Amino acid sequence: MDQQTQQRIESRARIIKALAHPTRLFIVEQLSHGERCVNELTEMIGHDTSTVSKHLAVLKNAGLVNDDKRGLQVYYTLKTPCILNFLSCVEDVVQANLDEQLITAGGSD
Repeated sequence: MDQQTQQRIESRARIIKALAHPTRLFIVEQLSHGERCVNELTEMIGHDTSTVSKHLAVLKNAGLVNDDKRGLQVYYTLKTPCILNFLSCVEDVVQANLDEQLITAGGSD
């Protein structure tokens, strides 16, 4: 693999790794409905503010969210809403796996 291909693959892996946590997936899902401030997300998630802020920092460092500080509040938006297409594809895989399990379980009678 050449260096350019390796860098491209590693960049993709960093983004996928940033999404590979249930709380961060929840945050992305919530941001798909519009901007949210840290306090709103903290209340929705049920963790302390510092934990939610760390998750947001991971998403920001991966280039998935933007932040906008307004006074004492920081508001977040999806930087690249196309990430929702990827998550939709993940849902398709989950559903296909469930369907396959049902077929396999139904065939064992």
